[in-house]
Amino acid sequence: MKTLTIGNVMLDNPLVLAPMAGVTDLPFRVLCKEQGAGLICMEMISAKAILYKSKNTETLMEMHPSEHPVSLQLFGSDPDIISEMAKQIEDRPFDILDINMGCPVPKVVNNGEGSALMKNPDLIKEIVSKTVKAIKKPVTVKIRRGFDEEHVNAVEIAKIIEDCGAAAVAVHGRTREQYYAGKADWEIIREVKEAVSIPVIGNGDVDAPVKAKQMMEETDCDGVMIARGAQGDPWIFSRTLHYLETGEVPPKPSKEEVVETMLRHARMQLDYKGNYTGIREMRKHIAWYTGGFPHSAKLRAAINEIETYEELENLLQRL
Repeated sequence: MKTLTIGNVMLDNPLVLAPMAGVTDLPFRVLCKEQGAGLICMEMISAKAILYKSKNTETLMEMHPSEHPVSLQLFGSDPDIISEMAKQIEDRPFDILDINMGCPVPKVVNNGEGSALMKNPDLIKEIVSKTVKAIKKPVTVKIRRGFDEEHVNAVEIAKIIEDCGAAAVAVHGRTREQYYAGKADWEIIREVKEAVSIPVIGNGDVDAPVKAKQMMEETDCDGVMIARGAQGDPWIFSRTLHYLETGEVPPKPSKEEVVETMLRHARMQLDYKGNYTGIREMRKHIAWYTGGFPHSAKLRAAINEIETYEELENLLQRL
């Protein structure tokens, strides 16, 4: 199995938990790390929010000692703000700083941030070069295939990112226009890999151990980033590692193990965010965990009514 080194950070394996807003918070990251993820990525954090000392941002930047190596992801479009905030937070215990150039959400794109940056190579050059010069920790960048079908420029952008001194690039094989629909284009990941010498991490449609190996074989990528495939399934990391090492796909966890993990996840979420927010945050996770369960639609409706941990426990123990 490939090993992966990003700058001076050596990963145990090439499997990466993708940064996902509203998903990869501290409790979920800890669960994925326990299942063997080689690199854990935090939720994206606004560079401007750090500048303006947003209280919510302070919570987003919390890390658990067990998470390492961990990547903190910033988004923004002002090269000075991004590089200065990177420098300001560099003494925090993250290992890698990632810059988001892939988020497709309208409120981010309409500000010229996230995947909107794919339309502006000169601005990308300024953001990456200033940030690399501002800090000693490795800087990585997450990009998409392009902004839309008329502007598929991941190869050009990846070359700029490499020239500016970034330590790795992650490529999502969809355009911004596609969001998460349709099929991810793995060919563009292969093209980026052939064009640059820094590590390339492939992203898109890896929702099973076999897909991770397939992506590596088809694209020659150095790492595989798992996003929606990990939602409700932190075991995807341990199962994929087992498959990469032995060629055997292990069985999915039993219903009992899933229920036990859901309840533990809920307890961590409540400890971290308090009862009111914690339970509400858990609702989507429970829906993902129980996706393939019998009567899951009925179960999801019941989950949305839950207000306390005890109610959740009673519901799950009846499954």
